[in-house]
Amino acid sequence: MEEQNFRSFNVVGPQVRKIRNQQAMTQAKLAQKCQLAGWDISREGIAKIESGLRNVFDREIILLAKVLKVHFSRLFPGRLK
Repeated sequence: MEEQNFRSFNVVGPQVRKIRNQQAMTQAKLAQKCQLAGWDISREGIAKIESGLRNVFDREIILLAKVLKVHFSRLFPGRLK
């Protein structure tokens, strides 16, 4: 499977970036909040999620929603709802 096709499986990443930017939060701050919530992830890990280079597990989606203080459905683009 080509890299470009593989990226399409991560629909959450761009939404994470959008919400994080709306909250004026840096990737480093998001990573720090995730770490405080029990997820060992770096700023680089957040960057990979946002750019679609890393898939996100279901439990990570729930944690991201909690840290970003949004309902988990907000992490999915409108076309999937």
